[in-house]
Amino acid sequence: MTALKARVVEVVRETADAHSLVLEPVEGDRERFAYRPGQFLTVRVPAEGGWAARCYSLCSSPLTDDRPKVTVKRVAGGLGSNWICDNVTAGDVLEVLRPAGTFTPPSLEEDLLLVAGGSGITPVMSILKSCLAGGSAKVALLYANRDERSVIFADELRELTERHPDRLTVVHLLESVQGLPTAAAVLSLAGPYAGRPAYVCGPEIFMDLVSETLTGLGARVHAERFFSLEGDPFEGPEDAPEQAEAEDGDAGEIEVEMDGETRTVPWRGSERLLDALLRAGVDAPFSCREGSCSACACVALEGEVTLDANTVLDEQDLADGLILACQARPVTDRLKITYDG
Repeated sequence: MTALKARVVEVVRETADAHSLVLEPVEGDRERFAYRPGQFLTVRVPAEGGWAARCYSLCSSPLTDDRPKVTVKRVAGGLGSNWICDNVTAGDVLEVLRPAGTFTPPSLEEDLLLVAGGSGITPVMSILKSCLAGGSAKVALLYANRDERSVIFADELRELTERHPDRLTVVHLLESVQGLPTAAAVLSLAGPYAGRPAYVCGPEIFMDLVSETLTGLGARVHAERFFSLEGDPFEGPEDAPEQAEAEDGDAGEIEVEMDGETRTVPWRGSERLLDALLRAGVDAPFSCREGSCSACACVALEGEVTLDANTVLDEQDLADGLILACQARPVTDRLKITYDG
């Protein structure tokens, strides 16, 4: 069973249109709930005639918070966000997939530039708190909002700034004061920190503006982009085991490192990597199954694959060996991968 269950122990109204859900994994699922700063949860939500799934970033830090927390902001016409804000209360049990995503810094010791717009602060907040608590890095945050009342985590950011005056710099960019964000404003406010790795999350148009501006300064930009999933990833592999076996070609094998353990599992014909891992009982992370979210990303250490689709990994990611398990099909008979890198 790949899905996890988590009980909602508290609903926090952060702003007029943003709610945070404090979660408690049910007994038996707690170890599989381990996460890294900046990762997200995929939540199953009711839809007309069945179910759908939506992704929400964890705003909590695995280093400072006892319980995982996600923040959900209403979206006009949004299926999942409006259902959660209107219906979910303390005591409800949600069905989720294990935490996933690659929007997470490899080290908490490296100085960072964080840029967020609106609810894009959620994964950024997780990274920020983790860096301050678990490392020695300096962090600069540029946070854009419509107005002062729209600033999520305003009090918490103020407290962190007072507690870490030499390590944390927070710069607010308010449309009500400075107008809509422009390249010149981003260059002025974030430019002095462009030598640092940049982690960017927010509305699409804002992320494009920031990414283009910072890339032009030579910064390595990591962007977290969310979208509405087309299918229901909780339904399981696309092919039943019997079908995969019927399509069997030359059998290969996969050596997989995960959570400090190493296993070797068979890989049938042209079966996708994620399906082969799940069929063998490997608790591999995933979310969209469409090659668009990076939740299933792992590093290929040996062997080659081809990807059916990829809209999330850039050229540098691919050069670093990252692949998408949900879209990878075998080129070589043997593949060695790791989720622990």
